[in-house]
Amino acid sequence: MLEQLVTKRSIRNWLLIACTAASGFTSTLCSTVALSQAGQGKATATDDLRPVYANAQDIAEGKRVAEASCAACHGANGISATKGIPHLAGQRPAYLYLELRAYQSGARSDESMTNAVKFLSDDALVKAAAYYGSQDPAQPVASSAGKSASAKKDPVQTGKAAAAGCAGCHGDAGVSKTAGMPSLIGMDPKYLVAAMKAYKNGQRKNEMMKNFLSAISDAELENVALYYGLQKPARAQTPAAGDQAAGKAAAGACAGCHGEQGVSTNAANPSLAGQDAQYLAAALQVYKDGARSDETMKALAAPLDESAMKNIAAYYANQQPQPPKVQKPLSASDLAQRCDRCHGVDGNSTDPRLPALAAQRADYLEKVLHAYQAGARKSTAMAAMSAAMSDADVENLAAYYAGKKPRAVVFVILPGK
Repeated sequence: MLEQLVTKRSIRNWLLIACTAASGFTSTLCSTVALSQAGQGKATATDDLRPVYANAQDIAEGKRVAEASCAACHGANGISATKGIPHLAGQRPAYLYLELRAYQSGARSDESMTNAVKFLSDDALVKAAAYYGSQDPAQPVASSAGKSASAKKDPVQTGKAAAAGCAGCHGDAGVSKTAGMPSLIGMDPKYLVAAMKAYKNGQRKNEMMKNFLSAISDAELENVALYYGLQKPARAQTPAAGDQAAGKAAAGACAGCHGEQGVSTNAANPSLAGQDAQYLAAALQVYKDGARSDETMKALAAPLDESAMKNIAAYYANQQPQPPKVQKPLSASDLAQRCDRCHGVDGNSTDPRLPALAAQRADYLEKVLHAYQAGARKSTAMAAMSAAMSDADVENLAAYYAGKKPRAVVFVILPGK
């Protein structure tokens, strides 16, 4: 019946219905694609969807092409055993055809791929793509670390656990209840990381802080700072002796670096709003004495007496702290929800021109994402999607899709109305 539909001369417009087998039943997912056919009912030479129309003979011929030109890198059945080389088995056929054409034309640069396809006819490209698209896909694997991406620890929760030892001095959630101890909330994570590293390497002098932080890795410091940066800001629950009005007048010179009302807009400078007053006054004194090295702060603190320092500290302690501009990192599953809009649920694309990601090699997916970030691969959409991803995001997302079950797709050709 399908063969009759494909070859019927009078029908020119067609639709594709992508059917995937999922959870023990067939689910029809309509990424309905309109096809414009030539009068004979055959796909034209410029039709990107030609591989979808391949018959058994075409696939057999495609296998011979693949064995001669592709199998050495991608495996006899399209299952790659080589780092950085993708699986092709079960990949969407029109996507493979488009990629092969891109390598052949030079639109995508890769010397080995260009050499493999440069002498192949367009018909051979179509049939090779159809062959690999007809193969059973690779099976999902765990990440290189031996765990699925979903099992990786959340950085905020990791930071919270690492910060448990800080609460004794700095208060629960970083809101100080001890006079002389600074609150840690309301700080940009970049500033807080820099401050902790300064204690850790001895640039800031405090033996207790140095000893405590020496056991914490730089990655854990990042997580601790992120945790505090995401907590709801509140004023320190400590007394603030001093004249606030006088402090406000004296603090005029501070706003340039620490922001209006002590809310900094520069990650290099800490917010002062809501900070413990005794800590702020003590910090001004050590800058004045030179015990903490910063020429700008030393110059500003030099003319201040003890009373002026207390007044400034009291003013800032009574200001309302604001949350820094920091967002909770997206988990691999959060990122994947964005990717699934084009690549299908769990990376099982139902559009023959868009690649499936499920069970693809993680090292290959990492390589591709970094290439889009660097501009080595050209795609406005992919560049935008990958631009804000950290190296950890890329690794986790690649592992996430590598561990997803691939779904075979049958593209059923139906006549349009």
